[in-house]
Amino acid sequence: MLAFAGVSVFALLSATASAQQTTTVVTPAGSTQLDRLVVVRGPSPISSTGTIGQPAPVFVGGQIAAGTTLGALGIRSVQETPFSITGYTNALIETQQAQTVGDVVLNDPSVRNDASPFSERDAFFIRGFSVTNLDTAYDGLFYLANPRRSFLEGIERVEILKGPSAFVNGGVGRIGGTINLIPKRAGVDPLTKVTASYNSNSQFMTHLDFGRRFGVNNELGVRFNGSYRNGNTAYDHNIAEVGVVALGLDYQGERVRASLDINHATQNIDAPTSLFNSAAAGIAIPAAPNGSINLSSPFEYHDSTHNMVAGRVEFDVLPTTTIYAAGGVSRYREDFVSSSHQIVNANGNARSTLAIQPQQIQGFTGEVGVRTEFDTGPVGHQVSVSYSQSLNENYRGGFAPASIILPATYLNNIYAPVFLANGSVNTSAFPRSDNLPLFASLLSTSFAVSDTLSFADDRFLLTLGGRYQAMKSESFNTRPDRGALGVRNYLYEDGRFSPAIAAAFNVTDAFTVYGNYVEALTEGPTAPLTATNSGQIFAPVVNTQREVGFKYDTGAMLLTAALFDIQQPNGYTAPGGAFDLNGLQVNRGLELTASGEPIEGLRLLGGVTLMDARLAKTAGGMLDGKLVPGVPSFALSLYGEYDLPFIAPGLSVNGRMIYTGTTFYDQANTQQVADWTRFDVGMSYETDGPNGKPMELKAAIENVFDSSYWASSARTYLSAGAPRTFKVSASMEF
Repeated sequence: MLAFAGVSVFALLSATASAQQTTTVVTPAGSTQLDRLVVVRGPSPISSTGTIGQPAPVFVGGQIAAGTTLGALGIRSVQETPFSITGYTNALIETQQAQTVGDVVLNDPSVRNDASPFSERDAFFIRGFSVTNLDTAYDGLFYLANPRRSFLEGIERVEILKGPSAFVNGGVGRIGGTINLIPKRAGVDPLTKVTASYNSNSQFMTHLDFGRRFGVNNELGVRFNGSYRNGNTAYDHNIAEVGVVALGLDYQGERVRASLDINHATQNIDAPTSLFNSAAAGIAIPAAPNGSINLSSPFEYHDSTHNMVAGRVEFDVLPTTTIYAAGGVSRYREDFVSSSHQIVNANGNARSTLAIQPQQIQGFTGEVGVRTEFDTGPVGHQVSVSYSQSLNENYRGGFAPASIILPATYLNNIYAPVFLANGSVNTSAFPRSDNLPLFASLLSTSFAVSDTLSFADDRFLLTLGGRYQAMKSESFNTRPDRGALGVRNYLYEDGRFSPAIAAAFNVTDAFTVYGNYVEALTEGPTAPLTATNSGQIFAPVVNTQREVGFKYDTGAMLLTAALFDIQQPNGYTAPGGAFDLNGLQVNRGLELTASGEPIEGLRLLGGVTLMDARLAKTAGGMLDGKLVPGVPSFALSLYGEYDLPFIAPGLSVNGRMIYTGTTFYDQANTQQVADWTRFDVGMSYETDGPNGKPMELKAAIENVFDSSYWASSARTYLSAGAPRTFKVSASMEF
């Protein structure tokens, strides 16, 4: 029932050990018909009930995928899926020299980064709602990916599902959307690729990508990615050292498929910036400093390690029925001494404070399920049933300032930093992350069932289903100044069924109209550091989304439009007071996107988002109608590549424009943050290396005009954008 019209597909068919099979690739009208291909057995590019193997085909242009993974629903065609979802390909990741998920999401106008690239983490706003990297899924499994920053060396695709995602992805996630990482798998052709790169100011990196398939029918695959980078970044006295190892194993049998992923990442940062920089209430927000200015003292640091193991197995009971099981474990540790600042006036004067809070975050997840397809008369069915459970544990030191000798708050300025002297803080006396008490845990257990009914030769698809979610959330005292250690100070345990209904009508083979209504139970908010009750965890909340839209595949371009209404209980921090829930946040928006190759040699990707995000039903109506802080009314992301064969075969140039409109910093809408625009340019040259195998040279300049801007103003935090940054890389296959 999967259709991939208007996409570039190279079909790999099964072959026995003694025979090969051939096929003709079907291409959209007006495209070039490829010759018959003779191929040996490799992983199937698409399975209607399975998910292990090569990823789905790509749309024309190669920048986005034609199919994505929808959790328990399996791999579905983007065009026929009644949700807003995009899968960014490895080709785009490599062309843009992206290193983290935060680099990739800038291609989507409905997604913006909520943290500086010079901090230790990535955080996002999707459709105007906060989505932390802790909520990122790895191959459909939660609490396994690095909770702070996901590196891309071992990642084939970055998928973004917008809107509440608990229905398809399990009992966790955020209302704005979910980011899912698809790991690399070994292809049919052997691969040994070495890449060397340089980022300003003196950041060097080496990356090895190795892939092989073994066995009579190429049934066993091995994909290894390893990288190391170190050096000064474009941020003053900021040094980043990152090591990544990703090993992906997979088995492709006649009826059994399995995969195993083992990942490790180390990130050590000197003088990192903090996520928790803010502005005092009532002041005019000053102009952003140049992105190279760093307020952190040189002795500050953030050191972390992340380890993860994930496995998945599928068995085809029948040709159209698959049972599966998946699970994994992860552990993340971080030690740091880091400062944050609060701006106190329009001149950029600030108060800076040092903090220490070693942490350990552990994740456990498991899922079992079945997917099947069958017909009842003229009606087709795609039925999915799944059970999942995930546990997230957070271990913290939680030390009160008085328990560690730290300098008092000191005066600073965002344009002229003041640094503490080396040796003024005895960092060697601080506790480490390897022996900490349990601070909080969240156990999510869910059961989901759905049936996608197809009528009139698959012209009309109706998905009915829902997910029962049970959550147990608890926290414990880890602060010596707040009573006995280990005492449970919060417990919430409850569950509910969240329904979902979605429909897609294929008006023609190329034009689809869709709509959906989904509910989701999501983790309750946590009071921010700026609140007097910082760290308090609130009960899970119920969110809703209504969405309608269309998807049109012209054969050269995929055009989409989505109109949505999302409602979530609103968190509010009174000036100088406590954080609490107050009314609703109602985000209504229109998304228009395009991707493809409208003319030969020109590839485009991007779109615009218009958003009306307002508060409603607040206490006494005090904030009703106010715009939600940090959410722009207009955002644009436009990226393009253009080939220059008349200059040199394999040469292309690219550019990107990112615009984010004005926002408000506070819920009363008295503090405004200016809009900003960033331009990036680059080039790529592909040719044969000295050994006759492919070689690629790339160069890019991000933020060409060195613009100074506040890249994020959400969650009462202010994050300055990165300065002009140069990137070059060279890769060669062996």
